[in-house]
This record gives sequence, C-alpha cells and structure tokens, in this order.
Amino acid sequence: MTTVGEFMTTRLVTMDGNETLSAAAREMREGAIGDVVVTDGDDVVGIVTDRDITVRGAADEMNPSTTRLKEITSRDVITVSQHDDVVAAADLMRTYAVRRLPVIEDGRLIGLISMGDLAVEREPQSVLADISADDPNN
Repeated sequence: MTTVGEFMTTRLVTMDGNETLSAAAREMREGAIGDVVVTDGDDVVGIVTDRDITVRGAADEMNPSTTRLKEITSRDVITVSQHDDVVAAADLMRTYAVRRLPVIEDGRLIGLISMGDLAVEREPQSVLADISADDPNN
C-alpha cells in the first residue's frame, strides 16, 4: 500500500481566517503556491485557493484589502492521515469534488496532499503530472 505520507507536501502556508484576501494572495505569490490553509488557532477550518480569491472574492466585487479569508473559505474540510492509502485519498477527492486534502495527525496539521501529488504518483506520464511536477511560472 502506498500511503499519503509518501507524497504529501509539508511545505505549508497557514493563515488565520481574519487575514485579508490581499495578504493571502501575496503569500501565494511569494511562495509560488496556489492555496493557504486557513486556521483558527491550531484547528484547520478551511482552505483558500487562488481560484477562490478570484471566483468568490473578485467576481463578487469584494474588497481584497478588507475581506477576510473566513468570508470565502472552503469549509467542511475533508482530512486524511499520513497513513491512509493514496487510492482512498483520491476517492475522497473525487467523492467530495476537492483537489486538496489537509493531512492531520493527532489533531495537528502536518501536510497537504493534492490531486497533482497523486497524479505524479499514479500517472507519472499524464499531462496533470507533468504540469504538477514542473516549476511554477511566476
């Protein structure tokens, strides 16, 4: 069995839900990433992606300097353990139509596994795997 822990990323950016969309966008740009994990203390309360900022924030004409992450956060986060099977993680992504799953161990965020991570593992010759493994364009 191939586990989530073998392919998850541990290079995470977490932000409090009271941070602004602008602050999250800057973190994403500076880190060349597409998402931030939104927390309330040590609890994971959601994920905000660059697409969320565009579709839920900008498209609704929310002011990115004053709108808080908690206003657009994808909630009801589905999580996995580092010991879970990657096939089960892929099934969860498919079932819940999500592209990323926080990896939680003993109630603590330790990583994130994405559809791209799974594509690199399961179908290394696929276009998605190719794109996911490539360096980001800034």
